[in-house]
Amino acid sequence: MIKILCVGKVKDKHLQALIDDYVKKISHYHRIEIVEVRDEKITDDEKAVLNKEAERVLEKIDPDEYVILMDLNGKSYDSVSFAQKIDSVFVHRSKLCFVIGGSLGLGEALQKRADERIKMSDMTFLHQMCRLILLEQIYRSFKILHNETYHK
Repeated sequence: MIKILCVGKVKDKHLQALIDDYVKKISHYHRIEIVEVRDEKITDDEKAVLNKEAERVLEKIDPDEYVILMDLNGKSYDSVSFAQKIDSVFVHRSKLCFVIGGSLGLGEALQKRADERIKMSDMTFLHQMCRLILLEQIYRSFKILHNETYHK
């Protein structure tokens, strides 16, 4: 089971259609779900905002899930090594959870719960775009793992 836990909703219907398409493609290989938690209104107390969002996310994480945070300070993978990472997680665990935090980042409690942190890029993306990019890479991973062709 793959879960993608996201802070906030996708507001753009065109982007949502692309996300739905990748979820459908991935579901041919593996069970996947996207879980959204409400984002907090940003205030001057950014730490409080991060903590509230982290609490909401942590409530949705099962104790036996391998948790990967999408984090600008995380480890970089190319597509092949990312596919190998997914494969190796499923050797030891049956549940994999990716977390995409809110616009301010990831709360401290959530960072402590993580098994790993992965960086998508040195560039910064809209959080809604991160969801699509992550899904595309998960789909690409399954194509790689099944020795199937996929455009480069």
